[in-house]
Amino acid sequence: MRIPIAHQGYPFIGLGLMATALFVLLGYTPGWVIFGMLTVFVVAFFRDPERQPAGGDKTLLAPADGKIILIEEKEMSPFSSARTIKISIFMSVFNCHVNRVPQKGRVEKIVYRPGSFYSADQSRASSENEQNALLLKTDDEQEISIIQVAGLIARRIVCWVKPGQKVARGERFGLIRFGSRVDLYLPPAVRLRVQRGDKVKGGLTIIGTYD
Repeated sequence: MRIPIAHQGYPFIGLGLMATALFVLLGYTPGWVIFGMLTVFVVAFFRDPERQPAGGDKTLLAPADGKIILIEEKEMSPFSSARTIKISIFMSVFNCHVNRVPQKGRVEKIVYRPGSFYSADQSRASSENEQNALLLKTDDEQEISIIQVAGLIARRIVCWVKPGQKVARGERFGLIRFGSRVDLYLPPAVRLRVQRGDKVKGGLTIIGTYD
C-alpha cells in the first residue's frame, strides 16, 4: 500500500524522528517537543495524497496547490513568440508541494535556469529566481508551459519527467521544497474558470476549458 508522502521527504522525516527520540531518551522535554513539532510539519509538507483528476479531456487542471496571485495576458510565452495567458500560483509552506500535469500530452522541452531566491509572491520571482520550465504539447497540439519557481525558503526544485515522455492529466511531475510558486502559461483561447485570489488544488481544480 502506497505511503502518501513524497519520497524526497523521507530523509528529513527520519532526522526529525531520530532527534525527537534522542531528546526523549535524554529526558529533555523542550527538545523533543520542538523536534516533534518540526517532524509533524515536515510530514505535512511532503504529503502526497492520491487524487482523481477532475473534469474531461478539454479541461485544464491546476498544476499546484496554493493561491492564485496573478492572471495576465502576455505578448510572448516562455518557449515561443505566441500570445499567452499567465497564471501564477503561490504555494505557502502549509500547502501540498507536489506538482501535477494540467493536461495529457508529451513533454517537449525542459529547461533549468539558476537564479536568485526572492520571495515567491513577488513579481520579480518569475524573471529572476531559480526555475525549471517545462513545455508540454497536448494531444491536440496545444502548447502549455509550466514553470517551477524557487522561493525565499525553497532551495530545491525536483522534476521527475524527461523530454519526450508522455504524461497524463493529474500525473505528478515534480515538487519544490519549502514554499514556492508555479507559473502556468496557457493558450489565449482558454476560457478561465478561476480568478485572482482563488485557492486551488493541483490535479483537482479546473483552471479553464478550451475547444
